Amino acid sequence: MDRSGRPQGPPLRYRLRYRLRRSVHRHKRLFAALLFCAAAGVAVEAAVGQDYPTTAVVTATRDLAVGTVLTDADIAVVRLPEEALAVGAATTTTQVLGRQVAAPVSLGAPVSRTSLIGEGLLTGTPPGTVAVPLRPADPAVVRLLAPGQLVDVILRTGDGYESAAGSTVLARSVAVLWTDAGGDVGGWPGAGDEAGLVVVAASPQTALDLAGSSSAGDVHLVLTAP
Repeated sequence: MDRSGRPQGPPLRYRLRYRLRRSVHRHKRLFAALLFCAAAGVAVEAAVGQDYPTTAVVTATRDLAVGTVLTDADIAVVRLPEEALAVGAATTTTQVLGRQVAAPVSLGAPVSRTSLIGEGLLTGTPPGTVAVPLRPADPAVVRLLAPGQLVDVILRTGDGYESAAGSTVLARSVAVLWTDAGGDVGGWPGAGDEAGLVVVAASPQTALDLAGSSSAGDVHLVLTAP
């Protein structure tokens, strides 16, 4: 008892220890789960590490349809683990801005060179240049041509008997972009050894004159000097 005659209980430190023990016993499952999560976090951090290599990559900010011309609103630069990136993924926005999408790109997916339409045959040509396929009347002339060669395109009409013969210059000094000479069709649909197909670079206005010229008469190509 204390001096007032009341019974004296256990010291305060024993009461606090008892309450703490009861609380731990009551919530032992919760404490066990917290300890497990902490241990898992430590294990993940040890496995990954703070110096895990990452690199900048351009990703889509929305689902991009085929033919979309990329703008700043369509792309963003994020950092991803290097090992997770596909070969050819764009790393700066300047590599893709203004380019057209060749295949659908999902939201958050990296934008790569295979996702975009390349310039192909028209690489390096003036803006607005188009590629026009022609079939010369004499397929053998194709053997004399090579990409870069300049040619005049002449349309021959009439036969000199039933209809008057005439010649019209459709284009002068247009550059050859591609030929099927040697049987190397390079993936051009419908081209073959006997097709005699030639593709030339032309302005939009000249292309209108060249389009359908093979069905209007005989197309002849004349090699010219630069």
